[in-house]
Amino acid sequence: MTAHRLDSGGVVDRAAGRRFTIDGQSLEGFAGDTVASAALANGVVRVGNSIYRGRSRGVLTSGVEEPNAFVRSEGGYGESMLPATTAELLDGLQLTWEDGIGTLDQSVDPAEYDHMHVHTDVAVIGAGPAGLAAARAAVATGVRVTLFESDFALGGSLLGRPGEVVEGIPAAAWIDDVREQLEAASNCRILTRTSVFGSYDSNYLIALEKRVGAPATDGVSRQRVWHVNAGRVVLATGAFERALVFANNDLPGVMLASAAQNFLGRYGVLAGDRVVVFTTNDSAYPVAADLAAAGATVTLVDSRAEAGVEDPTEVDVRHGSVVVEAVGTDQLDGVRIAAAGDLDKLGHLDKLGEAQQLPCDLLAVSGGWSANVNLHSQRQGALHWDDALVGFVPSGGVRDQALAGSVTGTYWTDGVVAEGRAAGAGEPAPLTAVERAVGSGHTDALWLIPSPDGEFDTHFVDLQRDETAAGVVRAVRAGMRSVEHVKRYTSISTGLDQGKIGGVLTIGVLSQLLGEHDMAAMPAGQPGQDESTGAPKPSPGTIGTTTFRAPFTPVAFAALAGRHRGELYDPARLTPAQARHVERGAEFEDVGQWKRPWFYPQDGEDLDAAVARECRAARTNVAYMDGSTLGKIEVRGKDAPTFLNRIYTNAFAKLPVGKQRYGVMCRPDGMVFDDGVSFRLADDRFLMTTTTGGAAGVLEWLEEWHQTEWPELDVFFTSVTEQWSTTVVAGPRSRDVIHKIAPDLDVSKEGFEFMAFRDTVLASGIPARIARVTFSGELAFEVNVSGWYGEAVWDDITEAGAEFGITPYGTETMHVLRAEKAYPIVGQDTDGTVTPQDLGMDWVVAKKKKDFIGMRSYARAGHVEEGRKQLVSLFPTDRELRLPEGSQIVAPADAPAAPINGFAAEPIPMLGHVTSSYRSEALDRTFALALVRDGRSRIGEQVMASFEGKFFPVEIAEAVVYDKEGARRDG
Repeated sequence: MTAHRLDSGGVVDRAAGRRFTIDGQSLEGFAGDTVASAALANGVVRVGNSIYRGRSRGVLTSGVEEPNAFVRSEGGYGESMLPATTAELLDGLQLTWEDGIGTLDQSVDPAEYDHMHVHTDVAVIGAGPAGLAAARAAVATGVRVTLFESDFALGGSLLGRPGEVVEGIPAAAWIDDVREQLEAASNCRILTRTSVFGSYDSNYLIALEKRVGAPATDGVSRQRVWHVNAGRVVLATGAFERALVFANNDLPGVMLASAAQNFLGRYGVLAGDRVVVFTTNDSAYPVAADLAAAGATVTLVDSRAEAGVEDPTEVDVRHGSVVVEAVGTDQLDGVRIAAAGDLDKLGHLDKLGEAQQLPCDLLAVSGGWSANVNLHSQRQGALHWDDALVGFVPSGGVRDQALAGSVTGTYWTDGVVAEGRAAGAGEPAPLTAVERAVGSGHTDALWLIPSPDGEFDTHFVDLQRDETAAGVVRAVRAGMRSVEHVKRYTSISTGLDQGKIGGVLTIGVLSQLLGEHDMAAMPAGQPGQDESTGAPKPSPGTIGTTTFRAPFTPVAFAALAGRHRGELYDPARLTPAQARHVERGAEFEDVGQWKRPWFYPQDGEDLDAAVARECRAARTNVAYMDGSTLGKIEVRGKDAPTFLNRIYTNAFAKLPVGKQRYGVMCRPDGMVFDDGVSFRLADDRFLMTTTTGGAAGVLEWLEEWHQTEWPELDVFFTSVTEQWSTTVVAGPRSRDVIHKIAPDLDVSKEGFEFMAFRDTVLASGIPARIARVTFSGELAFEVNVSGWYGEAVWDDITEAGAEFGITPYGTETMHVLRAEKAYPIVGQDTDGTVTPQDLGMDWVVAKKKKDFIGMRSYARAGHVEEGRKQLVSLFPTDRELRLPEGSQIVAPADAPAAPINGFAAEPIPMLGHVTSSYRSEALDRTFALALVRDGRSRIGEQVMASFEGKFFPVEIAEAVVYDKEGARRDG
């Protein structure tokens, strides 16, 4: 292969030189080159070895489908397995060829990565002739348009054919004209170097943008992931040219015809001087003509007896012939060709002696085209096999998506532009399937060409995985008939290119082999029969394709993470009143990503002293806390009451508007999953609250049950946690404070009963929803306002409560107060094995409801038999001893008299464990909550608590240790 740069031609900027090194060799290229085009321009043909067999490999393609030519960038943080065919040539690049297996750089990547979340009316994917025409037409309608192109230049295949006439002007001028129109339009965003790699329901797209030069400077990201919600999508993703399977088809110098065209027309690089073009279709004819016009000696070998276009002048055309073998050691130096008629039905050459050898340094092959249907298929778009086009093509677009250009099987420029124009304008497709087939010409369904020796060990199907037709033959002989099975049997299509080269080729080879292997054994009388035998005809259509999954092209984990790493890996969530908590000197704890005030120490106070003071204020006077972090989910729809009735263990369907109800969610096994209070805002609207740490999990839980079990219900869920700011005012004087901030609200016991809520306007003019609910057992109100007003309302409550000595309290005080009332914390007092009954909350499990999640489990013997752990309180004999949470509870008889080195000589059966432990200011002593086997029947018993190898006597008591009658709730 004698690849070299021509003195003129191409669309690279010859005035802007670029120096780079690869494997230590210093080379030169131009702005607009890729690493592959610059390497070829410098005569570099061999790019490495195959990963398993060590065979020489060269550049095969000019795009994202490349299976051979990979480089690693050096200097600073090294990126591995970059396709040289898409890697933009930058000045000073230091590169190393890689043999299909990359090396992960262990150093810290200094670059920044970020995400963008945008909406667009029309997303056009692909900026070839179809995509450019579609974007231009969509922009003209006045809607917002986003054009995505994975390349660093617009134009697609036209970049390799700059002289082709498009709409009356040369392609290069047409591209410039359309680009200028789009750049001048205020309603158009053009994203080059951006590959859409995922397509999901409702036109949700994910794309990866690679920035020029991969900078590592602050404020400029190396890569950006775009999350796009599109009203309408135009897929103009083009098609991949297929290779052909013959002996030694992996030699450096074997290249796709479209790649040879692209290197010539776009980069001004002639990939060989003595060229054989081997084709099964018309698309390679202009390639042969262009190569000949550039000075190459060209022989065109066409497997068909006749072509649909005229033979190019200056080209030696061999109709009805095939290449049976590429000849060479480390790179191509010739081919052997034979008459196509010499291939018998069983795939062997009848007349080996008539094979002719031709010298060449470039073999450009075209086995037809495979529509790039990856994103279409990700959206569950249907495909069908088109015998006329010899390829899988879409059976139509999915909802709010249109298809244009080669992705539909339209393989000529005028048709491609017409389809793009119609798709962009939202008009019906202008071409029928018949017109596409006629316009695209006839393709010979040729897959596997036998070698003179009858073996297939050098007939490569997947070059990156070193897989040959011999592996497919072994799979067939092993009984494999599904392409998915063959894929896994051989590892074909599991490499970086994900089957872009070998996928359809394997299906074609498989259909050919199955036809030879199974025809005689198959029964007659079925559709698609062989005319002579009556047996079914295996075809790519009957075999089907493998599954297309995201990502379409590789995406770095760093890009997916974006800025969510280091300190931002788990970003802190702050409530609207965060600044006020800091001003009061609060100490914080992390709860479900939230920074929550833990306690507010005054001068000289430690945790215990501060919590004791805060508890006294809440129990004897008035105190307030920030409750904004509770999860909040709006549940809407006419079936919302029915849905909540099934989700919660207690009844919600008949809850009156303006009331709240505490509810417990259980898993199907009856174990507590989450709890919270829900407001009924309207007949078809609820506001559900959840635990702070459980909000995301509950939302997923609701969606799962709706989507998988009850999709017929009219109900929708929206997370509104951040939209609300909640301040809890608790204590005997709380009515006085609420009356001052909401003077128009009746806060009396009779006028504002427990578990009611009122929408009102505060004295400050701020709309608010005030609820009578308690998590402390005291008279309490929750003041809910829009998050915008959270800090202002906190200030208003601070001012209103000043005359009463109002005290802020944190989560530690909240835990003490709720534990005194035995209000459980899900995840602390439960561990996935606890039912509501175990918590002493039989009242929260409805007896008359027909069905709810977990209901059936309560009839199981394991839920009602003796031996279950139940929530109780523990009083240490030593009133100052605070039991560590997690301490084990054992029977006195089982506690060893003298532990050895802190351990008992024999295993000890455990009765349970401590779940919560505090010092109670109200009781002037320590206490704990614990899950103890048959705990409620043990009330009054003394047991032993064990921690740090010691045993301490404790008494089991009822779970509620303060205000057992609940008298304080109403003030």
